[in-house]
Amino acid sequence: MTDTPDVLILGGGSGGYAAAFRAAQLGKTVTLIEEDKIGGTCLHRGCIPTKALVHAAEVADTVTHAATVGIGATLGEIDLDAVHRYKDGVVDRLYKGLQGLVRSHKIDVATGTGRYVGSTTVEVDGRSITGGSLVLATGSQVRSLPGLKIGGRILTSDQALSFPTLPRRVIVLGGGIIGVEFANIWASLGADVTIIEALPSLVASEDEWTSKQLTRAFRKRGITIKTDTRFAKAVQDQNSVSVTTESGDTLDADVLLVAVGRGPRTAGIGLAENGIEVDERGFVRTDPRLHTSVANVYAVGDIVAGPQLAHRGFQQGLFVAEYIAGLDPALVEDVNIPRVAYSNPEIASVGYTEIQARERFGAVDSTVYDLAGNGKSQILGTSGGVKLIRAVDGPIVGVHLVGERVGELIGESQLIVNWGAYPDEVAHLIHAHPTQAEALGEAHLTLAGQALHSHT
Repeated sequence: MTDTPDVLILGGGSGGYAAAFRAAQLGKTVTLIEEDKIGGTCLHRGCIPTKALVHAAEVADTVTHAATVGIGATLGEIDLDAVHRYKDGVVDRLYKGLQGLVRSHKIDVATGTGRYVGSTTVEVDGRSITGGSLVLATGSQVRSLPGLKIGGRILTSDQALSFPTLPRRVIVLGGGIIGVEFANIWASLGADVTIIEALPSLVASEDEWTSKQLTRAFRKRGITIKTDTRFAKAVQDQNSVSVTTESGDTLDADVLLVAVGRGPRTAGIGLAENGIEVDERGFVRTDPRLHTSVANVYAVGDIVAGPQLAHRGFQQGLFVAEYIAGLDPALVEDVNIPRVAYSNPEIASVGYTEIQARERFGAVDSTVYDLAGNGKSQILGTSGGVKLIRAVDGPIVGVHLVGERVGELIGESQLIVNWGAYPDEVAHLIHAHPTQAEALGEAHLTLAGQALHSHT
């Protein structure tokens, strides 16, 4: 244990522990300050437990639709306690593995709430620690709306992950990634779900084609979607919650999930008070190398404005550790970081939307390959498609995917976009048959003027 490590890290989530592990690999002494558990929101209250519930919902869907493939099965009563035990077991196993890695990397962990006091120094439980460099990785927290008090039957994703009963009626306030994932889970487990979204479309940051595909699929599943609808108030009693919109409509449900995004955890820990510049929303200002306004202090993850993705924070943590160690790492642009929403259907994307591409490159070409022509997708019984966007006579600059399991195609998709591949360069590659990856290949054949399984 030292109070003057080479690298001091405030926050042990995806960005923080990635920076710690990589710095240790590069021979640096590292102290990591964490007030809760290493792994942060992603492991304990976000990505992992949510996707465990998504898988439980998928199993329920499989049983419900088993008769369509000739298998006799009936979905019985859902044991929510057992579902939570399964989810918690996944988290616990990963957490134990992460703790072992902390020990193997010889990371000094200081448990407690750290407060920045200037330069590269943080105080935690009476201990003053000064790093040669400081990495801020304090993550994000759920947001609400003015006047909307969380508690009882008004939940955020934090409470929804462990809610003890399965609601029959759910209102989801917010049609972004968190909102559509929880809407999907509850609908698959038998709830009557309504999504209220103030913007004109679901997942508004995604391509317009993606949003339309998802909206159509959700409505086909019986999920009610109210876009261009602004929330006014919510009133709850012991048994239900009533939501009123600005237009005067009233909806009743067993629970209201508030899924209006997440904000950076930068207030009340001494950052702005001691020279770290933050913007009006509370995000830490950095240069392109993630350096803050104070010498030798860096910021990574959800406290840096941009997509709030665990793998973005992880990559930024690696980048900063290597930069501190004197290497010359490359940082992936935010637009080229892969994105996946684990709903049914899944949506995934990397690169520009068509609107963004037109603003950036001027004229663009695009194509959509419908999964109706893909053998594996027909076997799975999923609809959707692959949309490609290219700069005219240039490389692929955007890939957008909708359909069951399409998140597994995002690995190849990010290589295509980040390596600046041209349609004909991908078209000549072989995609195994029968796989959904063939749809990606077929879309590139179409843009290369060689369409085989689509009408041109």
